[in-house]
Amino acid sequence: MNKLMVTLVAMVFSASALANEQNKVEQIVAQAYQAFYYAGDDGQTKARMLIVDNSGNKQLRQFNIFRKDKLDGGAQDYLVVFEKPTDVKDTVFLVNKKVASEDNRWLYLPGLDLTKRISASDKRTSFVGSHYFYEDISGRNIELDTFEFLEESADTYTIKAIPKDPSSVEFDHYQIIIAKTTKLPMLMQYFKKGKLYRQAEILESEIIDTYPTVLKSKVTDLESGGYTLVQFRKPSYDLGLENLLFTERSLRNPPKTLFTK
Repeated sequence: MNKLMVTLVAMVFSASALANEQNKVEQIVAQAYQAFYYAGDDGQTKARMLIVDNSGNKQLRQFNIFRKDKLDGGAQDYLVVFEKPTDVKDTVFLVNKKVASEDNRWLYLPGLDLTKRISASDKRTSFVGSHYFYEDISGRNIELDTFEFLEESADTYTIKAIPKDPSSVEFDHYQIIIAKTTKLPMLMQYFKKGKLYRQAEILESEIIDTYPTVLKSKVTDLESGGYTLVQFRKPSYDLGLENLLFTERSLRNPPKTLFTK
């Protein structure tokens, strides 16, 4: 085999190895996305949110979350209905999640009797005063990023995500640590100008109805020092929730009979 042939064979094997690694990375990310956002055909949980600002001031929120999948890994609907405290009671957030285009998001503010459309440019802004973003509730579309494999340990994968359109987000890239056993993304760290400034982490999880389920999570703003903790209570799956629940009609008439006690 002459030198040219050796070089060509080496290039083919190298390209094949790179393609295999990229396929593996995308498969791991897709599995994490499925485990975190698509457990069961639908789901419901009650959540308690503690918001702590950089001065230590605290705010509490309590709300119900309903979710229904139209397609695993694809279109999906969310309805979030606030119960407490009084100043946010009956505030409702609705997401009709898409894959090929921007999600539709609405926020109903009962004090103003106003339905507000959350624009795509606002999806990475504060969700009801917390350190979560609107986009965090239904998840960032994985089609918006490219992924690189960083490292693998006995228990986890570490993957780097880079936005395809850097002008659309405030971060340069983020890293995900995914648990091998549950496929859950245990830690997501966001970097801006090369500096870690925000992170989201799963603090507690367990298997419920055969699905790995997050019971406690935290988002920290490392620039301000503030953070938000969320505890999820009585999560349940495969309830047969109706499609009608996830329409604009529910913004003003949320399904209180379905609230978890």
